[in-house]
Amino acid sequence: MNLAVCRNRHFVVAALSMIMVRVSYCKLTKPSIPAIAFYFGTKGRYEEVNPHLTDDILFVNKSLVSPPAPDCQAVHLVAVIRHGTRFPTTKNIKKLHHLYDVVMTEASGTDQWLSDIQNNWTMWYTEDMDGKLVEKGKDDLRHLAVRLSRSFPTLVTEENLRRERMEFITSSKHRCVDSIQAFQEGLLKHWDVGDVGFRHYVNDSLMRFFDQCKRFVEDVDHNKTALKEVQLFKSSLEMDEICRRMASRLQIPHSQITPDLVEAAFFLCAYEFAIKSKNSPWCNLLDESDAQVLEYKNDLKQYWKRGYGYDINRKSSCILFHDLFRRLDQALYDYRFGEVNKAVTIQVGHGETLLPLLSLMGFFRDETPLTAKNFRLQHSRKFRTSRIVPYAANLLFVLYECADGLRLQFFLNEKPVAFPNISDPAPLYRTVRNHYSDLLGGCDFKKECELTNGKVRNTEL
Repeated sequence: MNLAVCRNRHFVVAALSMIMVRVSYCKLTKPSIPAIAFYFGTKGRYEEVNPHLTDDILFVNKSLVSPPAPDCQAVHLVAVIRHGTRFPTTKNIKKLHHLYDVVMTEASGTDQWLSDIQNNWTMWYTEDMDGKLVEKGKDDLRHLAVRLSRSFPTLVTEENLRRERMEFITSSKHRCVDSIQAFQEGLLKHWDVGDVGFRHYVNDSLMRFFDQCKRFVEDVDHNKTALKEVQLFKSSLEMDEICRRMASRLQIPHSQITPDLVEAAFFLCAYEFAIKSKNSPWCNLLDESDAQVLEYKNDLKQYWKRGYGYDINRKSSCILFHDLFRRLDQALYDYRFGEVNKAVTIQVGHGETLLPLLSLMGFFRDETPLTAKNFRLQHSRKFRTSRIVPYAANLLFVLYECADGLRLQFFLNEKPVAFPNISDPAPLYRTVRNHYSDLLGGCDFKKECELTNGKVRNTEL
């Protein structure tokens, strides 16, 4: 007995030692997070809005995704998902190269991080990358697929997949097509099945509605004055102070550091971290106060180009809004008269897909519009893209059949969020439809997006 106990003790000690080694290894290999990572806006990692995923990428908080009541049964899920982590676009890659050239030829500081850049870091971004999905981006969608199957186990199922009760729709852009295929791969691996074929449908009318809205393209996208608040902020005292601090860190004359170079440094830190999980020496060019200013600059751009700045930004998403409620209505009808034909709809698009739809529905609307002059008053703003649309951001609309009727619950990035001006976290579906009755009865994409002869400045200020 003593020998057995002794052996068991040795086994336990050995096992504990192995566990400690693994824990220590995990702590050592877990990437260091840059102090400015929480301000990367649309170039931020999904893990920054869900930090628990850094410890377990497949973890699901069951309490957050549980049905509204024990008697509720999930009927349909509509997911609108942004593509995963991607390479910079060609436009930004050119800016990164310019920054790199300036630092390599002009900087003369003595800090170790600067030495690391000049001696150990090689510019590896090439123009042919042009926004393509990276491997981390594929993992973003693979892991999301598994988490959704765990969160909604009666909807995202192998049976529904085999019976073609799951529909997959994507933008035509390669990063979105690759994302939806990665999502499908995640399901197959999770269920350990290899005999199921997938189909997906490319639908730019839904997922890239902004390109097909002529009024948006003319009045905002191609209008050089539409983003004047962004241009004004680039010339602000706050931006000039960042330029001066960055010039001092690099020991470069202030006149050589432009707002575009500062933003390139911000983006380079963001891309290195998002793509390679590295706290790059480039992150030392900026501190947290700098990042808050740059985050606001980027939020200004999204606010005026995709959000509340101009009414047409929101109205351009009318076609996706109506498609969402058409699917929910159809699921409601099917359920009452038999089985729901489509249990799950997965749609993959862009940050430019999600933001207008969220704005149309009234989410994250600030009482005071974002302008170049009120940065210091907007520290607690609701419209913060770092928290709303990181890579792989997702909007989930889940319809439940409950004892007192059909209920609808909304999730942003897998966390429940109440519909604007509706206190119930999972209101009756008819309550939501009544709330959006004006949009459901109107908001005609063709009418909203047609060009008018008279040019009227379309702003909500």
